[in-house]
Amino acid sequence: MDLNQVTIGSTDVARSMRFYQQLGLRLIVDSAPRYARFECPNGAATFSIHQVDTVAAPATTLIYFECPDLDQRYRELCAAGVIFDSAPEDQRWLWREARLRDPDGNPICLYHGGENRRNPPWRVSE
Repeated sequence: MDLNQVTIGSTDVARSMRFYQQLGLRLIVDSAPRYARFECPNGAATFSIHQVDTVAAPATTLIYFECPDLDQRYRELCAAGVIFDSAPEDQRWLWREARLRDPDGNPICLYHGGENRRNPPWRVSE
């Protein structure tokens, strides 16, 4: 089994399309105003947004996008006017993370986990 796609709701798909493209995702399906799908720059997973009337608040699903060049990406996005909740910071779980929210308030984590993403020192042995 392989995780293929994650879909979240948005009250304004066109606005969210612009936001996620600004983050670096590539638009592959444009069915605005109801739906859009993106490819991540690396990997095979896709990410979608679909039109909803309301987004539950507070949003509890955290969306992670891995960025090998996290600090550079953070600086570029800040220069482009993207507002972050937190700057890149080393975490005790051996990842470096920066946090922000999309236009609907969905929490997003841009991070770099490297080898520790799948193989942390505390990984359960098979």
